[in-house]
Amino acid sequence: MGQGHNHSNHDHHSHDHHHHHTTSSSKNLAWAFALNLSFSLLELAGGIFSNSIAIISDAFHDFGDALSLALVWYLQKVSTKPKDHYFDYGYKRFSILGALIISVILSVGSIFMIIESIKRFISPEDTKADVMFVLAIIGVVVNGAAMIRLNHGKSLTERAVFLHFLEDILGWIAVLVGSIVMMYFAFPWFDPLLSLVIALWILWNAYGNIKQVMVVMLQAVPESIDRKDLIVRWEKIKGIHSVHDIKIWSLDGNHHVASLHVLIDKTVKLNEFQKVKEKIRKVALEFEIIHTTIELETDAEQCKLHSD
Repeated sequence: MGQGHNHSNHDHHSHDHHHHHTTSSSKNLAWAFALNLSFSLLELAGGIFSNSIAIISDAFHDFGDALSLALVWYLQKVSTKPKDHYFDYGYKRFSILGALIISVILSVGSIFMIIESIKRFISPEDTKADVMFVLAIIGVVVNGAAMIRLNHGKSLTERAVFLHFLEDILGWIAVLVGSIVMMYFAFPWFDPLLSLVIALWILWNAYGNIKQVMVVMLQAVPESIDRKDLIVRWEKIKGIHSVHDIKIWSLDGNHHVASLHVLIDKTVKLNEFQKVKEKIRKVALEFEIIHTTIELETDAEQCKLHSD
């Protein structure tokens, strides 16, 4: 009895491999959210106590992160839903929507930080460097743990979140160095300078993320696909004269969709058309193209789009 049960369990497990990846991804995100939220509250208190603009601005950044993580976690869950009559391609796009929203929140946050830092720069205030030092050490440890946890993430969203933690760690290392400097030297302007550097760094990364997401949203040919190579591979298939009017776009940065017109050799019989299509789809799958729409043509019906 036990053995039989075990066997069916094993089958179930192999079937659920893909599902398991997505649940582990949402688990990672949920974990990162809890960590970020509790940490940002601690950080805000510490920032106010030590009168450090670098720490306060980082606390706001972390709080924004926590909120966007919650949103991303939700959208990541939605993105695993199978296709239905509302979304023919399924819900994969929802996960990049999350990446976009996070990046926009980050950009707005970092612009505020830049403004605050410049104000502080003009009229510097004293900060408690020893408190900053302790907070920075906690910051490096906490964010380091979260980063290691998310390092294996595949989705654009997990990459966006991973970048967050990387930014946080670099920010904390900067605060750590800054606090040591300020313990020994009277450089009150060093704190807003740090804050400014952190903010510019976050803004630059967020811009990169937004660009990547927009490329997917605007249906560009996925960067990972060598279009020429794909066409060469398709045209090598026996029975294919040429392919044209090719459209390739991406659902979420990892899964792609294509449509193409195929001119079939006169020698190919009608009953062989299906085989040709299967070969085309097989090549497409090697390029992460999960859905291919194929229009077959013979010489007689020369395609009007051929000039494209």
